[in-house]
Amino acid sequence: MKNKIKLFLLKLLNAILVYKQQQELDELKNSFKKVGKNFKLKQNYSVYNPQFIEIGENFYALDRFRIEAFDKYGEQIFFPKIKIGDNVIFNTDIHIGCINSIIIGDNCLFASRIYITDHQHGEATPEMLNIKPIDRPLISKGPVIIKNNVWVGEGVGIMSNVTIGENSIIATNAVVTKDVPPNCVVAGIPAKIIKYIV
Repeated sequence: MKNKIKLFLLKLLNAILVYKQQQELDELKNSFKKVGKNFKLKQNYSVYNPQFIEIGENFYALDRFRIEAFDKYGEQIFFPKIKIGDNVIFNTDIHIGCINSIIIGDNCLFASRIYITDHQHGEATPEMLNIKPIDRPLISKGPVIIKNNVWVGEGVGIMSNVTIGENSIIATNAVVTKDVPPNCVVAGIPAKIIKYIV
């Protein structure tokens, strides 16, 4: 009898948690600038300033998805824009940080542990060494644009002022610091073209 009661209470607790998570997700969906149909977001997500974020249809992100649109940092004011197209899938541990503009096209697939940013803390100059990293100004060298049908591998970093062309593949652990043409594979740190897809 005790086991049946324990099982019943566990099922009840689980149902309450699922209901609460769904309520939180519905509330979040309503706070985005725009969100399409079939929006799915798994556990332990973090969304900062969703009013600056547009998401298309059939969006799916697994656990620990972190997306941030910073409109201010200290005394700095920004006008961030994040736009994600249709049929975009993110695996676990994704971090997207924006003060300028990050645009992701349709039908893109992202593996795990990926960092996409359009900014950095300060610049690599002797003057900046006198300022603690946390106190350095945020600087964007330009937007990030990831065009349609791009596949991004595990552990990739995509830095500011980069455009990744359609149908390209970013290999595991690459760091993208320059534009990637369409229909190619890039790998390495910094990422370089290793193959054209023709």
